[in-house]
Amino acid sequence: MPAPLLLAALLLPAADVPAEKGPEEGGQEVEFARDVRPIFNAHCSACHGGVREAGDLNLIDEEAVALLVTPGDPEFSYLLDRVKDPDDETRMPPAEHGPRLTDAEVATLTRWIEQGAKWGRHWSFDPPQPVAPPEVEDEAWTHGPIDRFVLAKLEAAGVTPNPAAEPDRWLRRVTLDLTGLPPAPAERTAFLEAVQTEGEPAYAAVVDRLLASPRFGERWASVWLDQIRYADSSGLGQDHRRTVWPYRDWVIDAYNDDLPYDEFTIKQLAGDLLPGESIENRVATAAHRLTQSNEEGGTDDETFRTEAILDRVSVTWQVWQGLTMECVQCHSHPYDPVGHEEFYQSAAFFNNTADADLGNAHPLLQTPKNPNDYERAAAIDAQLEPLRHSIWQRENALLQDPSRWRSPESMTAEVTRTPGIEVDDTPEGPTYRLTGNVASNTAVTLTAPLPEGLEQLTAVRFTGLPVDLEKALKDAEFGFTVSKVRAEVRPAEGEPQPVNFTEVLFDEPTPARNPKDSLNLKNNSGVGPYTKMNRPRSAAFVLGKPLPVKPESTIEITLEFNVFELASFPLVARRGRIDFSGDQAFQDLWWDETISADRAELARLEQQRRAIPSAAMPVMVEREPQLARPTHRFDRGNMMSKEERVAPGVPKALGNPLTSSGEGSDGQGANLDRLALARWIVSDQNPLTARVEVNRLWARLFGVGLVRTEEDFGSSGEPPSHPALLDDLALRFSQDFDWSRKRILREMALSAAYRQSAAARPELKELDPNNRLLARGPRQRLSAEALRDQALFVSGLLTERLHGEPVQPPIPDGVWKPFDNEKWNTASVGDPNRTRRSVYTYVKRSVPHPIMASFDAPSREFCAARRPDSNTPVQALMTLNDTTFTEAGAALADRMRTAGDSPAEQIDAGFLLVCGRDPGEQERAALVTLYEQIAALPDGPPPPEIIAEVLLNLDEALTN
Repeated sequence: MPAPLLLAALLLPAADVPAEKGPEEGGQEVEFARDVRPIFNAHCSACHGGVREAGDLNLIDEEAVALLVTPGDPEFSYLLDRVKDPDDETRMPPAEHGPRLTDAEVATLTRWIEQGAKWGRHWSFDPPQPVAPPEVEDEAWTHGPIDRFVLAKLEAAGVTPNPAAEPDRWLRRVTLDLTGLPPAPAERTAFLEAVQTEGEPAYAAVVDRLLASPRFGERWASVWLDQIRYADSSGLGQDHRRTVWPYRDWVIDAYNDDLPYDEFTIKQLAGDLLPGESIENRVATAAHRLTQSNEEGGTDDETFRTEAILDRVSVTWQVWQGLTMECVQCHSHPYDPVGHEEFYQSAAFFNNTADADLGNAHPLLQTPKNPNDYERAAAIDAQLEPLRHSIWQRENALLQDPSRWRSPESMTAEVTRTPGIEVDDTPEGPTYRLTGNVASNTAVTLTAPLPEGLEQLTAVRFTGLPVDLEKALKDAEFGFTVSKVRAEVRPAEGEPQPVNFTEVLFDEPTPARNPKDSLNLKNNSGVGPYTKMNRPRSAAFVLGKPLPVKPESTIEITLEFNVFELASFPLVARRGRIDFSGDQAFQDLWWDETISADRAELARLEQQRRAIPSAAMPVMVEREPQLARPTHRFDRGNMMSKEERVAPGVPKALGNPLTSSGEGSDGQGANLDRLALARWIVSDQNPLTARVEVNRLWARLFGVGLVRTEEDFGSSGEPPSHPALLDDLALRFSQDFDWSRKRILREMALSAAYRQSAAARPELKELDPNNRLLARGPRQRLSAEALRDQALFVSGLLTERLHGEPVQPPIPDGVWKPFDNEKWNTASVGDPNRTRRSVYTYVKRSVPHPIMASFDAPSREFCAARRPDSNTPVQALMTLNDTTFTEAGAALADRMRTAGDSPAEQIDAGFLLVCGRDPGEQERAALVTLYEQIAALPDGPPPPEIIAEVLLNLDEALTN
């Protein structure tokens, strides 16, 4: 095939076999998504897309475009009139916005209208379609369905594939790709012997062994941790340490256990909503507690809580759907049919979690440090959590029951440190209201007559109120913390009687702070919403025993609000009221035999749980329904400008919008939650999930995805090079393979396409420089983690222990300058933590590890769908001079010395360790000459050390 036609073939992704004529030549039917949409995106969408909609025209909208064309009649189509207008002043696009459409583009639009101007969705928004693997001429070359799709396109282009790589070259490639480590010499020897005696089964045996290795999970976890922006620090501001490493270990185990991808997805997005008390499921939800937080003084936690919610939306759509959604926060998508309001419908799924942007990272899960304790901890939790909730439900029933409370007829109020206080009469009873700027360490004293007929006092209820109830539903106000509470009853005659509170009830089952701290005069913690509220919040202070009340008695109660957050925000109840109860039921909560037994059992279980060594890590927890937050669309993305309320939902462009979550759903999104979203993402109705994941796996093995833009499967991304192959892999991954990533990787690794030699042929350098036809095998530079791990492995230094807290290997002097003065405690020489695999290295977002940063690993501040591929002098300086590489070089030299006394023996041993093969004669001769030249130097360095460093810096050592 002539070169121009081959290039055209590479640009026609919708067909596996390129056509000889393009749509503008009448050779095939024009497809809107493939042929027309790119023209609109390139020339029109900047002004008439989802952002600007100049002239109220959005060319992403089918109905809007329908007004501009007359199907079947180009002559009467206003769209063509404007793009063909000879006057540069009136044609589209305007001269100041770009050149005219080319003749070929005008011809495509004309043909499209002639053929009926059929609208079509972008290819990725349609479900994958089953396609039978095509027939090929060279049947013997293929090893499975993958190869049939690849070879069909090669044969159509008149290109032959490369011959198979040498067995030991393939062994190095596949071992590094699947485990992140090179093969050991003994593994090479065994494989070469098996190839000679068994043939093809030897290849399958190697792949099966690698997939079963615990090293597999460590290698592939790094891929996922890039996507989900895993780090051991909180980011922004002070960037403090965050204990979240059990999640990293969960990801490693998920890969090693081949946890089906649909379960892998559901557990991360909604593991806390699954039935049971599985520790693993709750640990998995830390995926979305990896959002950055800002703990600097003066920052508003609601602002950064909202930022975290928006980040979770963008990351979810990016990681699982391959769609860029950040821009939709502010306006409709500029290229894809995703509306501005649909972003906030997605945000509604995440808006009712209990976390906030605060230093203690509440809510926290006490996660056993030893995974062997997970089952025991889960068994305790399975008893503890229902019991705790049952007790709270009984408490809350009394707290909220209006028949058990009586309001005072009047009330007076005094305040300290805050300018003023007033009392308003409301239908619920007298309510105080603070005026002026609220100060920290404010104390409010309320004096009221006890209700007539109240013979005893058993509890006092305080209700903190938003200043503006209606506005608070949209924009939550700062809450309150009652740090200390004191009260006394004053009869008409006689001495005042102190009120002895012994228990505190709160309207939240698992508050961030212990409500009983309000009764502890030695601290400033206490009961209250943490830290924002958008509706009234109540707490009851319960007496240890009923206090008899004489007629015409008054009560004086002082509430101290001594807590402030982030240095600037006092948690003071700006409005509030009190109610009284004489109901004996409040004492029965502690003296009733059944409840007493439950509390004793709760204390016993809590003690058992505390005895399990655990790390407190942030996880996702849903707020109680009565505390649910409404979600609103932000006008132009401004959280201070909330517009209409939205219900949970997904973009309609994906074909089957989510409408129910099972029992209790009203079909309008009111009862939809993260679990419903997660199940929809992995459902048969979702066109993207399987495609995005198999493309990600393909990219890690072949160096680039079938869709090069892994992060963008939308209309502004690149189309797939082999669309039918992508659909075939996606369908078999989700259906035939039951979402098993190991099974799909096995097929990729054993394909003839993957097993090809990576040699670049001169005749294809111009025609197919990026190997999109897959006429040769992959060759790519090792990742930052694999480069470091390989050096440690071949030198014999690598610590192969799984799991555990992050470690701090050597870094250059002067690099570690954190904002929070945290220490980098470098593991000493000989300490196993010094040479652990890179996946366990401590990740501080504001101070990336130098090796990781030099070799393009992301800082993990944001989702990184794929890593850039740079080539800089800094990288060579790193592998030559960094402490890890120099120590590995010295240890490798020691291993080389044990192979023999002659330079050739030592060189052969080192070359085999590093490159996975024997050196050629010229390679051996060059290295022997270098060895002898070094040895001849007076007071020179030991030759094996220099040879070892040379080997570690060979291009072959730095690639797979």
